[in-house]
Amino acid sequence: MNERPIRILLVEDNAGDARLTREALKQIKVPVAVHVAVNGIQALDFLYRRGEYKESPRPDLVLLDLNLPKKDGREVLEDIKGHPSLRSIPVVVLSTSTSPTDINRSYELHANSYISKPMDLEGFLEVVQGIEKYWLTVVKYPQELNA
Repeated sequence: MNERPIRILLVEDNAGDARLTREALKQIKVPVAVHVAVNGIQALDFLYRRGEYKESPRPDLVLLDLNLPKKDGREVLEDIKGHPSLRSIPVVVLSTSTSPTDINRSYELHANSYISKPMDLEGFLEVVQGIEKYWLTVVKYPQELNA
């Protein structure tokens, strides 16, 4: 059993989607600690532990929206996967886009998974349950060795 909750960085600019995701994650069996960044710059500040995020924990998993203000999700993904100390963090793109271009580009940038957000509550809860079943119970996460 884990000694601590699984740390998730949710990068989502839509307050309703962020609230819904947090509420859905509260209902799962696995203990999680969810941190929210509302734009790409804030997400990178959290990951690089800059400014107000100097003491932020390293997330075990990033749930990343693509269409973000200030710095697009694709740019955030490219930055994460291009940085030696961050690239091992799994990134799941969670987007309303079903565009083959967005899906292909996300995988080219080394996303670990791409999930299209359903527009209805029931479908959204099913997606979160799927995330729980795979990403929060089956997957083993890399550990930060110099922490």
